[in-house]
Amino acid sequence: MDYFVNASDWLVVGVLLMLAEIIVPGGIVFFLGLASIIVAIAIWLGIVSTGTGALMAFIVGSMGLIIGLRGFMFRMAEGDSTKGNTIEILDDIDQVVTVISPIGPGDSEGLVCFRGTNWKAVGDGREIAAGESARIVSRENITLVVVPAEGDLP
Repeated sequence: MDYFVNASDWLVVGVLLMLAEIIVPGGIVFFLGLASIIVAIAIWLGIVSTGTGALMAFIVGSMGLIIGLRGFMFRMAEGDSTKGNTIEILDDIDQVVTVISPIGPGDSEGLVCFRGTNWKAVGDGREIAAGESARIVSRENITLVVVPAEGDLP
């Protein structure tokens, strides 16, 4: 157990673990390396003098660092994040589409071209002829609900 009391070995292992964080990101390996350096300093200062004491200092130190500082470090080194629209229909509302096959009168379904794809569409009861423009007002499952667009072009 005398090899656990060599401060230079703990220091080398600590530096290697901290450098390994570049290859294995996640914040755990860095704190293990930092705990090794703390053990090396404790051995050098004479605070720890046995192999068992060095192992216990490493275990307690690494767990304390991981639990205590990992969350803090992640808040300090926050990555890029974006929040997208999770209600997709909000992106589609008020978009102008071209009517492919007539919609209406009444609840008669037709087809519209939206984002390069043909979609089933229903109107508000008015008839919308093929070739005219319509505006999306909502969606029912995969069927778009549209109204005639007043002078808008898609």
